[in-house]
Amino acid sequence: MPPADVVEQVRALAARVAGTFGLEIWDVQFRREASGMVLRIQIDRPGPAAIAEECVSVEDCAHVSRDLSALLDVDDVVPTAYTLEVSSPGLDRPLRKAGDYRRFAGRRAKVVMREKVDGQGFFKGILGGMDGQDVLIDGDDGRAHRVRIDLITRANLEVEF
Repeated sequence: MPPADVVEQVRALAARVAGTFGLEIWDVQFRREASGMVLRIQIDRPGPAAIAEECVSVEDCAHVSRDLSALLDVDDVVPTAYTLEVSSPGLDRPLRKAGDYRRFAGRRAKVVMREKVDGQGFFKGILGGMDGQDVLIDGDDGRAHRVRIDLITRANLEVEF
């Protein structure tokens, strides 16, 4: 079975398991690493927050890992030996789609572009959400910036202390 099919089947099972704990799936990866095949599941709490007190706990990861592991064994979804890792996307999580920029409006982020916008290759500042296909950023330079989402090569929340 192609890895993409494995990922989609695992994503469906993981979403069911995570949902029973009030969680959602952030990402699913299945790939070869130095230690062998790794099935990596990232879980998250739904909603706008990504502050430490409201993030996924170690216990959440353990519950999802235990229940998902049992389901994967019974359904025999993964055709090879693998290591299962269940974790949170972290406080400095990547921002990948428009919904992420809307969800985390008001939070600090760093956004890197494939070409310069307003003379800069990246911005740090407060996310202002989305306007059409543009990500809005109140930059640390004191200016408001608009970046077409398709120009962004990498974006992450910045940890605030």
